[in-house]
Amino acid sequence: MVARRHARQTRRFYTLTAASTIVPGLGLIPSRRRTGQVIVGAFVLGVLAVCAYGLAKGVTSSVISVGVSRRALLVAIPVVFIIAVVWIWGIITTARDNMPEGSHGRPKVAMVVFTAFAAVLVFAPAAQAMRYAVIQHSLIGNVFETLRPDGAVGPIEGDDPWADTERVNIMLVGSDAGKDRSGVRPDSLMVASVDTTTGETVLFGIPRNLQNIPFSADNPLSKEYPQGFNCGDECLMEFVWKLGSDNAELFPGDPNPGLTVTKDAASQVLGLDIDYTTVINLEGFAQLVDAMGGVNITVQERVCIGCKIDPNGTVVGTTGWIEPGYRKLNGYRALWYSRSRAGSQDGDFSRMRRQRCMVGALLNQVNPTSMITRYPALAKTLEDNVRVDIPQQDLDEWAELVLRIQDGGSIKSLPLTNENINVNQPNYAKIHAMVDEAVNPPEPTTPKKSSTTTPKPSPTTTPSSSPSSSTTDDGDVLSDITTTC
Repeated sequence: MVARRHARQTRRFYTLTAASTIVPGLGLIPSRRRTGQVIVGAFVLGVLAVCAYGLAKGVTSSVISVGVSRRALLVAIPVVFIIAVVWIWGIITTARDNMPEGSHGRPKVAMVVFTAFAAVLVFAPAAQAMRYAVIQHSLIGNVFETLRPDGAVGPIEGDDPWADTERVNIMLVGSDAGKDRSGVRPDSLMVASVDTTTGETVLFGIPRNLQNIPFSADNPLSKEYPQGFNCGDECLMEFVWKLGSDNAELFPGDPNPGLTVTKDAASQVLGLDIDYTTVINLEGFAQLVDAMGGVNITVQERVCIGCKIDPNGTVVGTTGWIEPGYRKLNGYRALWYSRSRAGSQDGDFSRMRRQRCMVGALLNQVNPTSMITRYPALAKTLEDNVRVDIPQQDLDEWAELVLRIQDGGSIKSLPLTNENINVNQPNYAKIHAMVDEAVNPPEPTTPKKSSTTTPKPSPTTTPSSSPSSSTTDDGDVLSDITTTC
């Protein structure tokens, strides 16, 4: 009888302790009815509230809205902590209330280990959730701004926060700032133009050696350079940032005149109103690729590592090579693949093609599951090396726009290179027309069907000269960015 009763008590112990592990407080109801019922009731109400919010807003949107709100994260951290403490207390109390009398030796050790394991099952994910919330809170505060840039379009209140905005344009700058360099020279300069309705995005690459850079009438530098920044090889796009920094007195109260002037110049080059900017330190880019576990990419041409061009035009300092073929590059090699211009037939333009190839490869590789496991390292890299002037309070709406890009939009690329423009004497009217056609492509025409004859292609048809339909050996035309490699 004693053995049978002890066996029943043992089964009861494991059953109720497991119940409190699955649903907080459930195993407490037999021994502490009111306490158990209150905990279970609160848990059920909380789950129902979360489900209702998820159904109303959408599961993905609900998670994102919490993840991009510093206020929501500040609330979530103590809430998760309290839930975890109450849950673990319920497990331990359930185990203590239902421990069989006279338990000792291995059976008691097994029950204690089971209780500890059950507590860890709750503690581990709760601790990880709080850790990620703290990291995310810090990331948002250090990477994003608190105020919207002057003149920038932005979301509004309502069902569709982008209803009043046709397009939003973001300048992406790869900065070469470092300990061994003075000032900042944009090593990579692109502008992403996003259709807020469809998510269709066009990425424009601006060459660093572009000359005769125009400034807007509102730019104080336009008085000193009424014909644009046009002093030959000393007045290239890559020097515009330094020009702004060297004339900071013309921009009182501006914390970053170099970025301001670069943004204005890029806007004039493309004929687009640039709303926001993202600046990444390219040394941090290597860390980002490593944090992502490397990048898989198809290398089209042999690329030297450690190389540079001396004043005589000779390539020196090569320490290795990235060979053609399908490769997995770590951060160091990915950075050289994206930056190296020595040894290429057309230098900067070859590098621009490789940079958009790298962007496409990284976009193809993004996997939410793997990114979550690598998130702490990714967040640290972003926090140290990336600055975005999108305001924190707009991040929820921006997350919705990103989902539109991922769900229904495509990302196309149109680089400005020596294959489609003259970088020494650029025709900005032509560039503006190319940009306009890229963001507002003409509607495809459907030929009329004839009831008697079948149309045949003419052998003397002249190919179109538009940027979306023209072709070159190097592929410097409007094309899907994920297929540029």
